[in-house]
Amino acid sequence: MTPVHTQARRAFMKNMAAAAAAASLPAISFAQNTPATEHKFAPQAGTWRSFEVTTRVNILKPQGVTRLWLPMPSVNSDWQQSLGSTFSSNGKTQITSDGRYGAQMLYVEFAENEAKPFVELTSKVQTQNRSVDWAHPHAASEDQAALNYWTQPTHLLPTDGIVRQTALQAIRGARTDVEKAQKLYDWVVVNTFREPKVQGCGEGEIQTMLETGNLGGKCADLNALFVGLCRSVGLPARDVYGLRLAPSAFGYKQLGGNSASLQGAQHCRAEVYLKQYGWVAMDPADVTKVMRQETPDWIKSSNHALVAPVNKALFGSWEGNWMAYNTAHDVTLPHSTGPRLGFLMYPVAENAAGRLDSYAPDDFKYQISARDITA
Repeated sequence: MTPVHTQARRAFMKNMAAAAAAASLPAISFAQNTPATEHKFAPQAGTWRSFEVTTRVNILKPQGVTRLWLPMPSVNSDWQQSLGSTFSSNGKTQITSDGRYGAQMLYVEFAENEAKPFVELTSKVQTQNRSVDWAHPHAASEDQAALNYWTQPTHLLPTDGIVRQTALQAIRGARTDVEKAQKLYDWVVVNTFREPKVQGCGEGEIQTMLETGNLGGKCADLNALFVGLCRSVGLPARDVYGLRLAPSAFGYKQLGGNSASLQGAQHCRAEVYLKQYGWVAMDPADVTKVMRQETPDWIKSSNHALVAPVNKALFGSWEGNWMAYNTAHDVTLPHSTGPRLGFLMYPVAENAAGRLDSYAPDDFKYQISARDITA
């Protein structure tokens, strides 16, 4: 993981005393007692949008056999419907999956003598805002074995040692699973921070983050930390890996994507299972993104008028200008000779020289765009 910039770390430490005081407040009150504000961020379910998402890859300097993996949307739920994909290429193509989480991908293999390898993948999805009605709990039911699966550790998400110790300290005084989730969400917002210098979406090595005290990162770091903390105290939770598709309807520039050019628009969100509500949307990482990057000045408080609506809403909702690829961890790519991935939400390619840098789309030469095709 890219080290945190020294000045950013010092600025963060100066605010730890105030943050610690805020963290000690009852969690539910912390999220809801925000000042009146003209800023609005309140996604509500009910209106579906349809998108056509296109990924184009051109291998400019092929070396030997080139292998390529492109994530495909493979989540179907009450907030997203994956409607299928089409593709064209001068390579050998195959739709496959990781074999464990059901993460679908397009695998393409280019012959050694192919001078200009290319592939274009177009996927269609329907999405809608996601929200939970806290005032009306209901009897959520899911198979217990399935829920237990989402409490297990992964390579990047251990659930013992410092992870569990941190979680137990954070949830002191919480009695219900909602209160536990709220305290862990608040802990991430208060104690971590967005670090723009981290490459891509980060790596999500949560044990290293906690052991080193380096709590700066991006979405795959900070939301993974939330998921790992939840799992360590028995709350089923999972990362959801995807892509921002369009600008935010609420005017937050950091919470949307430029549909014409989505390189770097990958974004990881999270879900937690709560007994009386089912799977609930979470995104503490985006709270820290608004705090750090929505304005030229780094906002240090989640109670700030610009941040408070986002902090409140992203505990239980998220905006449907985003597409989920999958919920997979520890991904083994079929036919790959390289190491497994912590997650799959970027194009991945390998050739005779090794694995290309997925975080450098201009060098890798891939482009992603989206088109709103809502009738």
